[in-house]
Amino acid sequence: MCGVAERTELAAPGCSAMGKGEAGHGAAAAVVPGGTALAAFYGALAALVVLGARDVVFHYEENRCSMTYMFEYPEYLKIQLPRKISRRYPAYELYLYGEGNYAEENRKQPLSGIPILFLPGNAGSYKQVRSLGSIALRKAEDVDFKYHFDVFSVNFNEELVALYGGSLQRQTKFVHECIKVILKLYKGQVFAPRSVAIVGHSMGGLVARALLTLKHFKAELLNVLITQATPHAAPVMPLDQYLTDFYAVVNDNWIWKAQEIKNLTTLSVAGGFRDYQVRSGLAFLPRSSHQSTALSVVSSAVPRVWASTDHLSIVWCKELILATVRAFFDLIDEKTKQISEDPQKRTLVLNHHFLRHPAKLFEEKPASIIELIGSLTWIQVKSSKWSYTGYNESAGKYFTFALSSYRKSSSHVYCQNSMLDTNSWIYGCINSTTYKCLQGVDLTWKAELLPTVKTVTLKLQDYPSLTHLVLHVPAVNGNKFTLDCEFFNEASRTVQLPVTQLFSLGISSSKIVLNSTGLFHSVQLQHFGQIYQAFKISIESRCQSLKERKPSIYRLHIPWSHEDTLTLSQVPSSVEISAKLHTAQPENNTAVPLLNIYSSSDCQYEVTIKTSFLQVLGQVIRFYGGALPVYIISNILLAYGRQQRSLISTGQCLDFVSALTKAAKPYKVEPFVNALTFLYGFNWFKRMWDSLFLPELDAVTLSNQNLWFPFVSLILFLFGTGIAYWGGILFNLSISLLSSLQLALTRPPGLPSDKSFITRRRLCVAASMIFLSWTTCGALAIIITYFHYIFKVINLHSNVRTELSALNTSPNNLELFGTNNLQQNSNYPKKEMGKRCESMDVLSEAEKPSLITTATDNIADSLNMHVTIINLLTWIVLLSCPSLVYWVKNLRYHLRLDPDPCRSVAFIVVSILGIIMNTSTSKIKSSKLLKIAVHFPLPLSVAVVAFAPMHLYRISYLIVIPLFFHALCCIV
Repeated sequence: MCGVAERTELAAPGCSAMGKGEAGHGAAAAVVPGGTALAAFYGALAALVVLGARDVVFHYEENRCSMTYMFEYPEYLKIQLPRKISRRYPAYELYLYGEGNYAEENRKQPLSGIPILFLPGNAGSYKQVRSLGSIALRKAEDVDFKYHFDVFSVNFNEELVALYGGSLQRQTKFVHECIKVILKLYKGQVFAPRSVAIVGHSMGGLVARALLTLKHFKAELLNVLITQATPHAAPVMPLDQYLTDFYAVVNDNWIWKAQEIKNLTTLSVAGGFRDYQVRSGLAFLPRSSHQSTALSVVSSAVPRVWASTDHLSIVWCKELILATVRAFFDLIDEKTKQISEDPQKRTLVLNHHFLRHPAKLFEEKPASIIELIGSLTWIQVKSSKWSYTGYNESAGKYFTFALSSYRKSSSHVYCQNSMLDTNSWIYGCINSTTYKCLQGVDLTWKAELLPTVKTVTLKLQDYPSLTHLVLHVPAVNGNKFTLDCEFFNEASRTVQLPVTQLFSLGISSSKIVLNSTGLFHSVQLQHFGQIYQAFKISIESRCQSLKERKPSIYRLHIPWSHEDTLTLSQVPSSVEISAKLHTAQPENNTAVPLLNIYSSSDCQYEVTIKTSFLQVLGQVIRFYGGALPVYIISNILLAYGRQQRSLISTGQCLDFVSALTKAAKPYKVEPFVNALTFLYGFNWFKRMWDSLFLPELDAVTLSNQNLWFPFVSLILFLFGTGIAYWGGILFNLSISLLSSLQLALTRPPGLPSDKSFITRRRLCVAASMIFLSWTTCGALAIIITYFHYIFKVINLHSNVRTELSALNTSPNNLELFGTNNLQQNSNYPKKEMGKRCESMDVLSEAEKPSLITTATDNIADSLNMHVTIINLLTWIVLLSCPSLVYWVKNLRYHLRLDPDPCRSVAFIVVSILGIIMNTSTSKIKSSKLLKIAVHFPLPLSVAVVAFAPMHLYRISYLIVIPLFFHALCCIV
């Protein structure tokens, strides 16, 4: 029976799978010797995606955040909302955080503190406010409750707002009502607040910004907004139109009303590379020329934090929460006992704590003239490089040195002190004697706090009137301290190091050796400004002497954004630093990334930089991983089109894997997308494009955001091919395993008949699914129909296996098929088939296998086509799952999901699948529309790549189009 098995999906035992040209079927074509090279290639592509994802998830620095703890049992006091609000938003609640006596006292309202409102993010809990509330309470105890904050939290029922945008507007309106309720709790107080500060985590920060889009929201109700790991620029996964529209309204409003909201102080803190859910580039706030009070920073650059946080730990990272609470207390106005209404002061406070900490307490107006008094010990310094180590047990020491000796030979002065206190420690003196300095300029605001030391670097040209510099080391209970200073010329301490090319793949490297004679060196990393670049910087330090050395500090400074990273290392040692970007270099910015080395004298530093292939893959996945489904579906559509062409040319349908290997060619898609992107740059083409009401190309949008480079689409296409290839093989194996399970449990009724695909039962099923999607959730109807389709395909696969097994055992037994099945599933005319089936004697021994083969091949053709359609449907199901999860979670509040992003798609999909799943390829081959339908998959494959990377919800509509024509072919 090898003649039967050679063109069916399951080869009979002992027979070789010998396909005839393009007539091969099933998984056998994917594992024949000729396909091993392709299998290895696609396997390598899929492996590269896994390696890149591994770099995103696992290849980052260790968690250096400390956990926050409570000293008393936490309590969440539910705030009673007006009945009208509770009925309108039954799933949402408002809570006040408290501990111990404070919680007990706050049961009696009104309140007397300063209100802060915490907004959780996607699937976030209102209990995430614990760290902020607990540390704010401890800080209030330190100041004897002179000031204290009342920290509120909103319960959003842990909704998946990052994946389903239909509830974002509802959350925004509820927060507006909460703000009004919170302010009423302070009614009658002497210093009643007139505004609320908001801390928003993840999507909670976006909801806070959306308050400004509400028609009746007063901007003065919100004075300070701090967001944590909030994707401000764009959604991480744009799975529905409500989400993308919400983003568009919020960001457009943010720019248009920049002048109106200039009194709002906003800070966005990103988590860095440990946050693999929201990349830090998305957390940078949109900026306009009128917004000087909007700041964005990565947690690894925040002073006294210096650590990357993952998406959840950012709400409990002790170092970051301490910085946040310190900032809130410095924002308080002494007169009103509320947060200051001066936006300039608020900006200075946030700059002080989150951008450049000057190693001292915040002063709103630092004195420009300082009088140094007291019985002090003075040591005059005359050398260009000077170090002092000792113990400070009395009132402290002042060190003074004249500037006149160094102005000609040096341009900079650099000093560092290991005493980590909060007092002023560097002064500039004007018209003073050598040993007495009665008046001076406080230069501490120029200082900066680094791990283990505080430093200051001054340009002498900026202070032409200064005659002396004075360094003060205050007494700290006899602790040991060191003080190092040097004068140097900036050019002598700056070197240039070009980075390696992207395609060097880590084989070549750039190296430079620094023979340190001072305390500070700067390495300019030339040609480093694109997000697809990633490097390993190895720094090996060697010292001549074996005496104890202080640790070296390496800072990677990105001048166009606050995304610095600091690394602390002992000397001598060897350390490796990852160099990659969160945001690309703006076009009008010529600054160069710097590697600042705070070094030890008389040591040699060997700096080596080379491209890291794994981290480059990690950057590609980090920035473009969300677009991978687009390229996978593009490949599936190409395979689907190839199957239709095979039906026209040979009358037989290729299996999915074979069709994919023949059709998945980048030159079928990429040139068209690139050509459209190029033409879109011309005004005449853009005007014509807009006149057709076509949306802007996603590739153009990404290019305008400096997030696109020439080869990224090709790389993603190849990745998509590899994933689609192995996904198809795994899907075929799954179908085979499920059909084996079905055969073990039940006996299939026999091969299906195409006599009538429209029956009363099928119409009722389709109508019930449409009714279900209208009254409940569209995704529910899609998923039920999808599994019904899979069940039919498994049943079809089981029937084919049963019949083939029977034929291998009894080749002459045509009654296993039955006359009706032979007539319906063969290519013979009905009259001829009837004559051939009148008697078994009519058929010769040579004709019997051919007749049976024709019938089974038609079933196998149908099976191959169904498998490809299910591959397409799987992505519609995956894209609709978030709305289904949201609906299930809120079922006790609302039976009908409103708004429903999948309802219109569900109506179409249910109707189309009701036809497709009940027909075979014999219907399609005889259709006159097939020659028209075959031209749609290719342009739609291009359209998916052009229009869907930033709008994933468009995928479902683009998939439905070829399926609609497929259904028409089944009818006409």
